[in-house]
Amino acid sequence: MNANLIKMSKTYLTNGKQLSFEKAQVMAIINITPDSFYDGGKFSSVTDIIKDAEMKIHEGATIIDIGAASSRPNAIAISAKDEISRLREPLMKLRKEFPEIFISIDTYLADVAEFAIDLGADIINDISGSQMDQSMLDVVAKHQIAYVLMHMQGIPQNMQKNPSYDDVVKDISTFYTSKIEQCKSLGFDKLIIDVGFGFGKTVEHNYQLLKHLNEFIVFDYPLLVGLSRKSMINKVIHTSPVTALNGTTVLNTIALQNGAKILRVHDIKEAKQAVDLFEFYKSV
Repeated sequence: MNANLIKMSKTYLTNGKQLSFEKAQVMAIINITPDSFYDGGKFSSVTDIIKDAEMKIHEGATIIDIGAASSRPNAIAISAKDEISRLREPLMKLRKEFPEIFISIDTYLADVAEFAIDLGADIINDISGSQMDQSMLDVVAKHQIAYVLMHMQGIPQNMQKNPSYDDVVKDISTFYTSKIEQCKSLGFDKLIIDVGFGFGKTVEHNYQLLKHLNEFIVFDYPLLVGLSRKSMINKVIHTSPVTALNGTTVLNTIALQNGAKILRVHDIKEAKQAVDLFEFYKSV
């Protein structure tokens, strides 16, 4: 299937706003954590967070993804109470300052999702695909909010310890077949698929998924990719998270060619340029 020929016409009504996937979207990462792999500890105040969000929106982000708990390999888990405490003031101020922007909350805890939705979140981005909190699907189904259903093998504390698959593409497709059926049984269908680059995968697994990303279009949901500055880049071209921007742009471009509809990135301007060039390339 040629992803270039596919028109994703799906639009979600989420928290009263229309989220369209006719063209690819840029999702900006805002980590309000002390220990994320690239930008942990970046912000010293809520004012800094607001300024960062404003700049990213100006550069072309249509979705802001806020993470209050690190999900990097070997990250230390925190409680829902602590995650909510970190999230409360930034989320309230971001929602007030940017009422039209889509706000996504990066959490795998149902209590955090419920709290964030009550404060105006539009999307829940769950790295565990509801596997770390069985109540998550009930929460998103109750609120009919857009939900990023990501695949992860294991948990952040052990996911990179010898990840193994019979066939990574087929195994993850089987995961989605089951999870989508579960969501539909709850009367819920506002899904975004993320195959989970770097979450319980070797470098080879990651590139196999990228090469075959268009096979996941068969599920008829928008595809999100999170490739930004990850080790799957650095281990191949011997960069570091700090120097991996060019590699990120290369892989994002491949992902767009293979059907990605959301690029989740640290660097907005470069991702938006990749999207604009790709959209023009498709149009001629």
